[in-house]
Amino acid sequence: MKTDDVIAMLASHVTPVPRQAALRHVLAALAVGLVLSVVWMLAEYGVRKDIVQAMSLPMFWVKLAFPVCVALAGFVLVYRLSRPGVAVRKAWLGVVLPVAALWVLALWVLVQAPAPERASLVLGQTWATCALSIVTMALPVFVATLVALKQLAPTRPALAGAAAGVLAAGTGAAVYALHCPELAAPFLAIWYVLGMAVLPLLGACLGPRLLRW
Repeated sequence: MKTDDVIAMLASHVTPVPRQAALRHVLAALAVGLVLSVVWMLAEYGVRKDIVQAMSLPMFWVKLAFPVCVALAGFVLVYRLSRPGVAVRKAWLGVVLPVAALWVLALWVLVQAPAPERASLVLGQTWATCALSIVTMALPVFVATLVALKQLAPTRPALAGAAAGVLAAGTGAAVYALHCPELAAPFLAIWYVLGMAVLPLLGACLGPRLLRW
């Protein structure tokens, strides 16, 4: 069989991909993972008892807005990296800028605080469990996003895996924020960022193995 005949035969069996198929896959993965994360948080941790009072404090919304912004950037990254030939552009700035802003705020708080109070601002009450809890909350979204990417066409598997980790980390940290009693910016800048960094690194390592065509 000639090459032209083989190409014609293969092309005759191609069906068009539905419009926005990638978007639907990523949205479905996020929805499933988010539901599982929320259920796990409610069952294992519970919403903080004083959440109504905490919602009147600006730092509560800073703590929530920070991971939400990271998750939104992660969603854009996953969506773009799930399709071949689509440029990421400056979407990574959506991850870097919230982290940088939080670090600046944390540094300002530490500089302004009396020296004896700085250790408590950094360690809080839950430093030993915070990062691990964020990773736990993020795992359902991470796994669901990797499954969705496997059904799509990422041509940069390491970056796609890292993006899945970013989306999961931001989502998991936002869910955990509904339980976490900590509000100090230095605590968030260290332990939240540390916990949120785990899955992007893991995704970058797993991506070439799991998302290879």
